[in-house]
Amino acid sequence: MVATPIGNLGDMVPRAIEILQTVELIAAEDTRRSGQLLQQFNIDTRLISYHDHSSAGRVDEVLDVLGRGGDVALISDAGTPLISDPGYRLVRRALDNACTVSPVPGCCAATAALSVAGLPSDRFVFEGFLPAKAAQRQKALQALAKESRTLIFYEAPHRIQATIADLGDIFGRDREAVLARELTKTYETILCGSLAELEDRINHDANQQRGEIVLLVHGFTGLAGSDEDVEHERVLAVLLKELPVKQAASLAAGITGGARNKLYQLALTLTQENH
Repeated sequence: MVATPIGNLGDMVPRAIEILQTVELIAAEDTRRSGQLLQQFNIDTRLISYHDHSSAGRVDEVLDVLGRGGDVALISDAGTPLISDPGYRLVRRALDNACTVSPVPGCCAATAALSVAGLPSDRFVFEGFLPAKAAQRQKALQALAKESRTLIFYEAPHRIQATIADLGDIFGRDREAVLARELTKTYETILCGSLAELEDRINHDANQQRGEIVLLVHGFTGLAGSDEDVEHERVLAVLLKELPVKQAASLAAGITGGARNKLYQLALTLTQENH
């Protein structure tokens, strides 16, 4: 498993170059993109494509080389293979066939972003890409609303506005977050602030809606829970035992005087936690 640069080719480690020059075969997520990398470092090893939609025959081709005692390197478009990139199925098959699988470490956008974010780094959780569809994305975020570890996401440029808005709605717009964009590249940008501040910056600066994006969010601290919040949760917990989410939230709003939308989001979170 050979990590490759996420932008700056100067981050290619010497051991990675040596491995790619000496293996019998390189399996790459995108042979066109990886071909440019190999050309840069004068690597002429045979190159084949391997990605999540590769046929079983392509996996067997790699395993055949390994079975004959040859070495194969797996690389993704950028960064460390398997970290939101293809490779799990191949690694699993290789291990099942008693092959040795070794890492050649290097760049990873998630840990690179964490190292400069200024958020707690002793405990963190990598969530990769959130679901593309709004309803599924919101459900996933509701399940993470009380996660105490620093959260790390990857996000596509065309979805960053919707994702930031959903995060603000579900986590609270005062939650601290960091947008790390185009790391190690010419237009590297690292924005720190509340979700509300990041949303405003992204919405008013089209440049922040471009490139490779890592989004980091401070974990839930529990410090925002007022007596009112505790009462909302208590009332909802009782109502949800007998009523569906929407009706429970509506009645809770009438009983407590709380905002219906906020209570609805809380009800969804409580329901998720109990299943």
